[in-house]
Amino acid sequence: MTTTTIVKCLVWDLDNTLWRGTVLEDTDVVLTDAVREVISTLDGRGILQAVASKNDHDLAWKHLERLGVAEYFVLPRIGWGPKSHSIREIAERLNFAPATIAFVDDQPAERAEVAFHLPEVRCYPAEQVTALPTLPEFSPPASTVDSRRRRLMYQAGFERDHARAAHSGPDDDFLRSLDLRMTITPAGHEEISRVEELTLRTSQMNATGVHYSDAALRALLADSGHEVLVVTMSDRFGPHGAVGIVLLAMEPPVWHLKLLATSCRVVSFGAGAVILNWLTDRAARAGVHLVADFRRTERNRLMEVAYRFAGFMESGCVCASVLEDPAGGVERLHLEPSPRPEPKTLKLIAAEGIPFTASAAR
Repeated sequence: MTTTTIVKCLVWDLDNTLWRGTVLEDTDVVLTDAVREVISTLDGRGILQAVASKNDHDLAWKHLERLGVAEYFVLPRIGWGPKSHSIREIAERLNFAPATIAFVDDQPAERAEVAFHLPEVRCYPAEQVTALPTLPEFSPPASTVDSRRRRLMYQAGFERDHARAAHSGPDDDFLRSLDLRMTITPAGHEEISRVEELTLRTSQMNATGVHYSDAALRALLADSGHEVLVVTMSDRFGPHGAVGIVLLAMEPPVWHLKLLATSCRVVSFGAGAVILNWLTDRAARAGVHLVADFRRTERNRLMEVAYRFAGFMESGCVCASVLEDPAGGVERLHLEPSPRPEPKTLKLIAAEGIPFTASAAR
């Protein structure tokens, strides 16, 4: 069965696509209620929206503000360059794979230009705009708190990046200035949809590439031998939301890390390394070994680096003999843990019931 790749960002053309009319030729342009509803609906589903338009930037942006929709577009690219260049910039800025980007334009030649240079980007004609929310690729399986505020989290992220660029001192000083906080808690039934969404949306920082369904995750919650942990972060600019999932089978003498996935948005904060160090410290204090599943994909090289940097290596340790044989393509990485120091750039908070030693930033 083929799984539909969910669109993470829809890039809009403006003239005769987002609105009726042409900025440089008409005295006014019109945004229909139907298109306004599409914008609002996709935003509520957590699908980001951007602009790639050949237009006068200031004039076009004034129309977006006048029509009351400027706030919905996270990365407007309004100018005179090829739209494929604009879309590539948007994908790179968001750190999204081209296959998760969609583009809508009234001009066949513009869609063809994008399709030629970015064949993985899905292109749609303007007359299909009002039908987009009914298509499976624009229909995430669940609406969560994080998805409904995803645009706001990305916009806060751009402010954060701007502050980072303006900072002239050491990077660690900047990270400390953010007042970063990470919370690791057992997932509850109300949080499972957020966890499932994270496994669906994360490819670069997903250790196995496995996407766990809502039903599978709920079954694990009822299994006393497993922990499903959700990781959230926040800082002075606002919440990052749910940024990580840890799926752990706990059967001494070994804890089996079946899945670690973190959002690409927190890679620069070293979130994966912090989670692994916390888990390693916890395992050391419990007197167990750690075995982590890892399956190489085209996009998760960063996750392999995080595992190696944390000390996970191939090993013939007999502790793994208590585990079931791995699925095809899955490697087993081993670590005999030792206590780890507290993180220096963020505050870690553990939920009740999870032994936790790292509690404050230095």
